[in-house]
Amino acid sequence: MSPLRLLGALGVPFALTALGACSIARPPAIATAPIPAQWNAPLPASTAAVAPATHTGSLPALAEWWRQLDDPLLVELIAAAQDASPTVASAAARIAEARSTRVAAGSALLPSLDGTLSATRSSNPSSSGGGFSVTPITTLQGTVQSRWEVDLFGRLRADRDAAQTRLAGADARWHDARVSVAADTANAYFAQRTCAQQLAVSESDARSRSETARLTDLSARAGFTAPADAALARASASDASGRLTQQRAQCDVQRKSLVALTGMDEGALSARLLATTVSQPLPPLHAVASVPAALLAQRPDVYASELDVAAASADVGSAEAERYPKLSLTGSVGISQYRVGGFSQSLDTWSVGPVSLTLPLLDGGARKANADASRARYDEAVSAYRSKVRQAVSEVEQALVNLQSTDARAGDADSAVENYQASFNATQARYDSGLASLFELEDSRRTLYSAQTARVSLQRERAEAWVSLYRATGGGWTRPAQRDAAATSPSTTTSVSTVSKAMKP
Repeated sequence: MSPLRLLGALGVPFALTALGACSIARPPAIATAPIPAQWNAPLPASTAAVAPATHTGSLPALAEWWRQLDDPLLVELIAAAQDASPTVASAAARIAEARSTRVAAGSALLPSLDGTLSATRSSNPSSSGGGFSVTPITTLQGTVQSRWEVDLFGRLRADRDAAQTRLAGADARWHDARVSVAADTANAYFAQRTCAQQLAVSESDARSRSETARLTDLSARAGFTAPADAALARASASDASGRLTQQRAQCDVQRKSLVALTGMDEGALSARLLATTVSQPLPPLHAVASVPAALLAQRPDVYASELDVAAASADVGSAEAERYPKLSLTGSVGISQYRVGGFSQSLDTWSVGPVSLTLPLLDGGARKANADASRARYDEAVSAYRSKVRQAVSEVEQALVNLQSTDARAGDADSAVENYQASFNATQARYDSGLASLFELEDSRRTLYSAQTARVSLQRERAEAWVSLYRATGGGWTRPAQRDAAATSPSTTTSVSTVSKAMKP
């Protein structure tokens, strides 16, 4: 039976309900991606037996992650950078845009109402008693018109679902932008701290070489030291002075980069940096989820990519539904009032219909092409999601390897500096007593300086690996459904599909 005959046989309300129940099958809204059963990189020994925390990924919880460092300046810098970041601002604007799109898509499922008011005043000349007279006529009208498109094959519902999913994805990307800005700011701050440590090493080295050059010059003038040794000492002092100047410039560049990130006044920031301890140990590592699937589900960028698949699936349903008939119903209610002289008359009007059924007949293949294009975009979204999962696995693995490597090298670096310092002190004493040459002293000094520089570089490398793990594990973010579950349940268990927080403060 055709739709028009069905409307006539069953009545309009029942027919609209029955036709509105139709829908077009969509491709799967959830894509699968190969995820390893366990990490190939070793988990930090101090965290393997620690149960994951159940804190939610709210903004206060994200800030708590950085408060582990007990460095108020870092927390302040991160907050300032997030406020000043154009990336975060753009992500927030996309949330507002997605929210408006969702409202518009949801409203399309409901009847629309439009009201009109009009007033007209005209004259009607008439003849009376051999003369003419003008009678004014006033017409007042008010009308409410309604239009409703029945969602026969689920096109409007698909548009609504896609808009709702994209809103959730925009929110996840906003959190991801905040995590990225926090990580970039922390890296810039640690680079500034490391630069200050290296500056202290360079200053100590320059002072030592300058003092050696001064004493060697005095000895050469007295005839106790060869002029070549004095020249070598002066060259060594100049070399150290040049490195010190270069290091100061690097620290200035690092500070200006931090100023650009945070938008803070450079003078005020410089004063704050000078008042902060240069060397501050990183806090111990905390629990990393041993199940990769559980940990990856805590990343907002992976979640946003997953939502892109769901939105693309809804888009396919919408494009397919465009190829089928559309049914719409209109109606109006109005009131009119006419005033002529002392006489007035009111009329009430209403209408239901027409019921319009639009049948796609010939469009040159445009609707089918749009549907094929939406399926291609869906395949692209699935591929992008799987690529994002692989990237996330790689980033966590790399962060774990780097952390393990820096942990293993820290003791050796400290031991090297300690022993090279002892060797230099002994060589300095032998040189002062005339038992060692200047060449031996300078060689020992260069070795000590290299060891000190390597230790500072290792400290920065460890800080960067620590921040990389923060970024790779989602920065403490959790999915909205899990935040709701954590808020209503006193305890939460971790499985492949239920995710807890990767870092336990």
